[in-house]
Amino acid sequence: MGVALLSAQRSKDPNTQVGACIVNPDKKIVGVGYNGFPSGCDDDQLPWEREGAFLETKYPYVCHAELNAILNSISRDLKGCSIYVALFPCNECAKAIIQSGIKEIVYLSDKYEGTDGVIASKRMLNQAGVVLRKLQLNRPDIRISFSVEN
Repeated sequence: MGVALLSAQRSKDPNTQVGACIVNPDKKIVGVGYNGFPSGCDDDQLPWEREGAFLETKYPYVCHAELNAILNSISRDLKGCSIYVALFPCNECAKAIIQSGIKEIVYLSDKYEGTDGVIASKRMLNQAGVVLRKLQLNRPDIRISFSVEN
């Protein structure tokens, strides 16, 4: 989960930074992603707004962390893998997770629980037999420092 949270820091989204990390059954990292625009699309040319006319918001342009982790994976075979993600996946990401063969989702937050997107997501994931696991933390934080002390 630490890698997922660290990758989220790369997102340019001013409101919601989400990261994802896929590990194979041997717990080796095979994919990492964060929410952002597709490769080749300029972060400064497309909108990051959450409200307004559809084409003037981020929603038609942004790729979610889960999809990016799948697309960025070093293997096309993700069958049996687990995906660690800060925020419970939406219905669109659930489709990609199911199709990729990922069998477990480990998440930190389900803040959109009860919304139509998450209800649809859970319905599909449950039917596909994907295990859903809210991470129980043993430590509340991880500190990373880039300063070098002499």
